[in-house]
Order: sequence, then structure tokens, then C-alpha cells
Amino acid sequence: MLVLGRSQVEALLDVDILIDALAAAMADLSAGHASAPDRVAALVPERDGFLAAMPGFVPSAGALMSKLVSLFPRNAGTLLPTHQALIVMFDPDTGEPAALLDGTAITAARTGACSALSARLLAREDASVLAVLGTGVQARSHARAMCRVRPIRQIRVAGRDPAKATVLAEELSSVLETDVRAVSTYAEALDGADIAAATTHSLEPVIRRSWLAPGVHIASVGYNPAGREVDDATVAQALVCVESRQAALAPFPAGSNDLLIPIHDGLITAEHVHAELGELVVGSKPGRASTDQITLYKSVGVAVQDAAAASLVLTAARQQAIGEEIMVQ
Repeated sequence: MLVLGRSQVEALLDVDILIDALAAAMADLSAGHASAPDRVAALVPERDGFLAAMPGFVPSAGALMSKLVSLFPRNAGTLLPTHQALIVMFDPDTGEPAALLDGTAITAARTGACSALSARLLAREDASVLAVLGTGVQARSHARAMCRVRPIRQIRVAGRDPAKATVLAEELSSVLETDVRAVSTYAEALDGADIAAATTHSLEPVIRRSWLAPGVHIASVGYNPAGREVDDATVAQALVCVESRQAALAPFPAGSNDLLIPIHDGLITAEHVHAELGELVVGSKPGRASTDQITLYKSVGVAVQDAAAASLVLTAARQQAIGEEIMVQ
């Protein structure tokens, strides 16, 4: 079995190729060709954390895998990330374990890349101002990925800690050829933004309808079992898209409070979810209808994303003879 560490995974994963691979995986999922059961989790209530299992099979990628991912929000501000993961790849013909990969880097990359796919499908072609809400791993991943699909000329970073926002803005300025600045509030970041990437662990919405410009595309990936990132008015007025209706509308730990709460309160119905990304990819559902329309991609994360990304890493590792082979029998 091949073993690949985090730095190796990061070096092997090409974001542009990943975005295209995710498009194929999302199409597989929506067509019913891929398998991705709702994730299950063991709760660690005294640490506000959990360990989730996410198996998946993507025929187009030849990928059969399972991810174990922990979410421990109290790690924020420490040397440990809030999300940590391992991925085991299996031979889809025999079920034999084939590889063990760091899943933390894959989770970060595939989440940002799938949000970039949503922007490629839904954001205006001329979208040039990006608001990044949050200052963690996903904020970094989203800033980099969004610049691959739209002509971003300015990035505004906002978070709960202004010092962290400043540090992130400086970091992004050094690696991206665009104007990156830290701002004081979420509202300031969103004022006039064409794309918003919400990557927080917030209890209260960081996306509010009164803060949004016409035509903005929102990618919301943050998760807090006791909170939400997007307010009711935005959800009700936006063209809402998800990775999977089944996953987004499932109960904890799979679904999205951003959708489940307004459904429970009678503000919208499940039919308000316009499309899955895979339906937009193949054209069975239309995307943006006008330049002023607000579009919302609400992500909960599905295993086919990890499978597609891990398959790319494994293929590149074998081609370049990277990684350590170990015996498992």
C-alpha cells in the first residue's frame, strides 16, 4: 500500500486539473453513477468535536475510498487545524487497500476547488471583486481557487480577528497577482463584491441580504452544528445550488442548517433548491438567469469530491514514483 504525507499530497495536486475532475465527479453523482452515502459521525461533546466517516465511489475516476475526518473547532488558534483527515484508497476491482493519504490537504483543496467550480458555473463572467470571510485554511484555499476561474482584481479579507485578517491578506498578496486587503467587517468585505466565499465557523450569519450587491455569487462552506453562515433573506431570494440534495437536506451530521432552518420555519420548501452542481455541469438545469440574480452554492462536502482529488494524487504519485510502499498483510 502506498503512503503519502501532507507535503507530498500538496505538491501532487494541481488545482486546475482538480476543478475539471470535480466537474466530472459532480456529474456522476447527479446522474446516479457515483455512490456517496450520507456521512456518519461519532460525537465528542466535551470538545465540541466529532469524527466522521465518508465512503465514496466515482466510476469516472476509478476511485473507491473512505475518508475519516475530525472536526475540532477548539483547535482554532493552535498549531492543529480544525479539520484533520486520512483517506484510504481501495482497488475498485478487488477491494484491496491501495493507498493511505493525508486527507487534510485534500479536504482543503477539494473544498476550495469545488467552490471555484460553482463560480465557474454561476458567477458573472466579469466577476472581479472577491470577499473572503474567514481567516483559516479554507479562506486560503478559496482565495487561490477563485482566481483560477474568474478575473479577480481585488480580494477583501474579513474575520473575527482583525490581526489574522491582516496576516492572511499579506500572505495572499505574496502569492497572488491581485490587490489583497484586510477590512474591518464582513459587511465591508461584501460591499460591492461579485463573489463571496464564506469559510467560517460562525454561529450567526456572516452573509446577510442587506450587505449584498446585485448579482453576487456566494459560496458558503462553513459549518457549525449550532449555527449558520447565510441569513434567511439571502437563501429565500437566491438561486440555490448544492452538491447533492440528499446530503444538503439530510439531518446532522450531513445536512446544512442554512437550508434546513428556513425549511423548518416554513420560509422555503425543499423544492427551493434549484440544482445540483452536476446538473449545471451537464446542462440539465439552467444556471444564472440575469446579471442581477444572486446565486448561492451551499456546500456540505461529499465523498465524491475526496475520491476525485485522491485519485488525481494517487495517479500522479505513481507516475512520479513518489511515496512509501508498505505491507499491510
